[in-house]
Amino acid sequence: MSRPLILVTNDDGIVAPGIKALIEVATTFGEVVVIAPDSPQSGQGHAITLENPLKLKKVDPFDGLEAYECSGTPVDCVKLAKNVILKGREIDLCLSGINHGANSSINVIYSGTMSAAMEASIEGIDSIGFSLLEYSFDADFSEAKKIVKTLVQKMLDKKLPDCKLLNVNIPSGKNIKGIKVCRQGNGNWVEDFQEGLDPRGQKYYWLTGKFVNYDKGNDTDIWALENGYVSIVPTGHDLTVHTSIDNLKYLEE
Repeated sequence: MSRPLILVTNDDGIVAPGIKALIEVATTFGEVVVIAPDSPQSGQGHAITLENPLKLKKVDPFDGLEAYECSGTPVDCVKLAKNVILKGREIDLCLSGINHGANSSINVIYSGTMSAAMEASIEGIDSIGFSLLEYSFDADFSEAKKIVKTLVQKMLDKKLPDCKLLNVNIPSGKNIKGIKVCRQGNGNWVEDFQEGLDPRGQKYYWLTGKFVNYDKGNDTDIWALENGYVSIVPTGHDLTVHTSIDNLKYLEE
């Protein structure tokens, strides 16, 4: 039997340590093809490139593994994988990450890591976005790799029943208590812009902020991560608030 075809991408760029860790696990399960941005693309969300041509360059940072760096966004990478590099082939699984930093709660909206995986899920491909709660370039991915191995094995053994995308966040450190399937927690960023002047005297603004958790439930990704568990949130792209449809019928004519 042929080995599963696994697409690997990310938003931190093709040279990020997180994608290397993800590839090390993925290659034990199947044929891996890597298409990732040629530079960091954090916070790009589901952006696509329309005003400029996209460029793909075959590179060899992973010991002969088929890999390409892309001039576009994480979503561009998946679109090029599906429609150019792997055109006509069935992709069994898309893995995105391992992101340096959390993508829990509202962060999923902004995340390039999760948007790449979501784009694959829109194409009907089972997909997982992995994030580690550690921002350092020198982060230790050893425990995260164990979680990736466990989940990839289960995903290949049994297809996702009701969705095509999982948002997986992994606590830092070695004392992970287990894995929890959760709902997305209700939180938001209280934002602030630091103002300054560049060397030419031009004013600039630098976005900063603090994350605030408004959700006290013990079934959320926020709770799981705060209590030492890996969080798994089944995620989709239908943004409809279905419970409001009947309540808004008065708007109809």
